[in-house]
Amino acid sequence: MLEEFKKFLIKGNMVDMAVGFIFGGAFATVIKSMVDNVVMPPVGMLLGKVDFSQLFIALDGKEYASMEALDKAGAPAIKYGMFVNDVISFVILGFIIFMFIRAYNKMKEPEAEAAPTTKVCGECAMEIPLDAKKCGYCGNTNV
Repeated sequence: MLEEFKKFLIKGNMVDMAVGFIFGGAFATVIKSMVDNVVMPPVGMLLGKVDFSQLFIALDGKEYASMEALDKAGAPAIKYGMFVNDVISFVILGFIIFMFIRAYNKMKEPEAEAAPTTKVCGECAMEIPLDAKKCGYCGNTNV
């Protein structure tokens, strides 16, 4: 197992994965910022000037004027507005990744089909090597 792990590290898979995680994290941060600062304000305005990030249900039964007041009091709450923002971020990020993968697959060179290495004997219908002068199964010399 140690030898297999060493091969895994040497092949570069670990480095590729690390780079992917770093870029993925940075990309997710950009998408989150886009949702919070670009997408949600117009959506909130269209829905009656609602700031989704400020929507919550306090679980202690008290009323709080804002999320800051809730956090300052340390009260438990269901912050469903932030959840809505995160779901929208997830959907946008998923769509963008889907589009990148789709574009990548279109740019990738199609794999060439391997040239055949065998042929079928006309007498016994068995597969034999292309270079064969005689079928090894039936002895047919007209291959």
